Amino acid sequence: MRAQSQAPPRTPARGPAGPIAGRRGKWAVLAVWIVLLAALGPLAGKLADVEDNDAASWLPASAESTRIVKQQDTFRKDETMLAVIVYERPSGITAADRAKAASDTHAFERLPGAEKARGPIPAEDGKALETLVPINSDDVTDAVDQARDIVKRGPPGLSAHVTGPAGAGSDQFGVFQSLDGFLLMAAGIVVIVLLLIIYRSPVLWFIPVLSAVFALGLAQSVIYLLAKYADLTVNGMSSGIMTVLVFGVATDYALLLVARYREELHRHEDRHEAMAFALRRAAPAVIASAATVAVASAATVAVGLLCLLLADLNSTAGLGPVAAAGVLTALAAMVTLLPALLVIFGRWVFWPLVPRYDAKYLEPEAYEAEHGIWSRVAALVGRRSRALWITTGIVLVGLTFGLGSLKADGLSNAGQFTGRPDSIVGQESLARHYPAGSGSPAVIIGKASAAPQIAAAAARTQGVAQVSPPATANGLVMYEATLRDPADSKAAERTIDRLRNAVHAVPSADAKVGGTTATSLDTKRASTRDNKVIIPVVLGVVFVILVLLLRALVAPLLMMGTVVLSFLASLGACALIFRHGFGFEGTDTGFPLQAFTFLVALGVDYNIFLMHRVREESQTLGTRRGIQRGLTVTGGVITSAGVVLAATFGAMATLPLVSMVEMGFVVAFGVLFDTLVVRSLLLPALSHDLGRRIWAPGRLAAREVRSGRSQVLDRVG
Repeated sequence: MRAQSQAPPRTPARGPAGPIAGRRGKWAVLAVWIVLLAALGPLAGKLADVEDNDAASWLPASAESTRIVKQQDTFRKDETMLAVIVYERPSGITAADRAKAASDTHAFERLPGAEKARGPIPAEDGKALETLVPINSDDVTDAVDQARDIVKRGPPGLSAHVTGPAGAGSDQFGVFQSLDGFLLMAAGIVVIVLLLIIYRSPVLWFIPVLSAVFALGLAQSVIYLLAKYADLTVNGMSSGIMTVLVFGVATDYALLLVARYREELHRHEDRHEAMAFALRRAAPAVIASAATVAVASAATVAVGLLCLLLADLNSTAGLGPVAAAGVLTALAAMVTLLPALLVIFGRWVFWPLVPRYDAKYLEPEAYEAEHGIWSRVAALVGRRSRALWITTGIVLVGLTFGLGSLKADGLSNAGQFTGRPDSIVGQESLARHYPAGSGSPAVIIGKASAAPQIAAAAARTQGVAQVSPPATANGLVMYEATLRDPADSKAAERTIDRLRNAVHAVPSADAKVGGTTATSLDTKRASTRDNKVIIPVVLGVVFVILVLLLRALVAPLLMMGTVVLSFLASLGACALIFRHGFGFEGTDTGFPLQAFTFLVALGVDYNIFLMHRVREESQTLGTRRGIQRGLTVTGGVITSAGVVLAATFGAMATLPLVSMVEMGFVVAFGVLFDTLVVRSLLLPALSHDLGRRIWAPGRLAAREVRSGRSQVLDRVG
């Protein structure tokens, strides 16, 4: 009986494991990484220079609002954003207030990138003044900062704010400019603390963190090159997500590999041989899981782009390659650089719990006995499998009802921030005294030959407060239509639809409508279309990867089904928290697709770690015993990986942008939920209940494994 449960005979490791872990290969690997970082590292610091956070640039070229942006170049040399300076005194504007506003107008024209200012324009109620200043988009942040310094020096009782597209853009740019540095610091601190707790070593944590830093530098360099020379759309959000993703995913892979390496060090006197076996056994799961994450977030050059090139939104399509660089460089670092460094430093890095060679660890039960809590969880799964999967399944289905609280139709300008920056306060002040759409007009461009008809059609449109005088250039005419409703409101969006219908009907005018509200409307519609197209494609591609990895159909179906259910449950729970806990007005239109991308991908990621080990153990122990042992020996490391990844994404919840808070929170919540419930209970219990049928139609489903009691259990299954 003892001989039957013994570990399978060892064979020499072949393939990439040998060169990477070899006595000479480890130095070659380290040298290659140093050369790569020396050559490409300086480009990483230039990534912010190629970020494009303009909302219009996220849209596809076919969007009407995007074509308006391009046509506006005909009417000006440089792309500008409008800064709206609003002065308010509730008791009524005084002569001193008007003198202050007039003096400021001349000062505004000397701001970086500023053009001729218009104003001050008095409000009809006599309680406010408004000045409009077009600013070159490249100088918006500096100009707005200086404008705010100018306006704050006024008569007592006069409040002044800088708002409009330039003011709101500057507030967002300010967040994005510090985003990468903050997230890098936050993610680094979180990872270091958790690795110290997990490894209980004052030294070992340094090697995975160093490898992750190398991976991040390489990823940022690759993204910079793609943005500069391949027209990849990179924005502050995708760049920030990539930073968190690299640290989280790299640490996950490091935990998996180090755990397997430590296990092999107990079985081999030579650390090079131990690493070769660890790589040979861990690498397939790591590589497959990386491919799955890549597919779901467009992270492989071929399959990822195949999925996300279907997206209309440039921001969605751009997120794929950005995430790809992060995941693939994390994978490359953790299966090359990390093993090389571990072997170079030797066993002592595990101090004070240094793993020593002991022949007893050739027995599976010896190593399994070290996982006490997970042995008990596995035993519970074995005894109560059906009750567990039914109970957890009911809980997950119950949480999906929270999806009724999900409002994913976009955020207003005020709803984009967790606080109230100056641009939002100014927008509220502006709305009290001027037409609500003032400062963010709709832009209408058509043929100059039809200018009177276009103006008449726009003026007659319900919801349009006024139409500006025409501007003409190269046979085109441009009007700005001020809306009666706030630019970020549903009523304004309905006005845009009416306005488009009106000017489209003008014969031979070829008129189009753009502007802030139109851009937001086009973004929502493109995002809705992307959700319907991309999600099924990604699910199909991920399923194919799982089938190829596990050589079965039933197990991949179980994995996909449980992960999708986990995603829906997590999204439902977070929708309730966002609405009733945080008080957010809703979510960004791209939130469901992005949440799906990360939660489904990372959920499948952890299930791969589990089921790949289960399949390995099932070949010698039988499926039900293999499930219990696979859960026992992977439970600790996968749970640790989930906690690390959740904590790194949780760092995003400290940012002042609602979209980043929501993304960080939902990924952190979903990863923890999936790790602790779905991967630990639901999937193992469901698989255990089905037995060896989970490997159907593969050979393992029909194979009788003669390993004592497991043979009897599998016959029942």
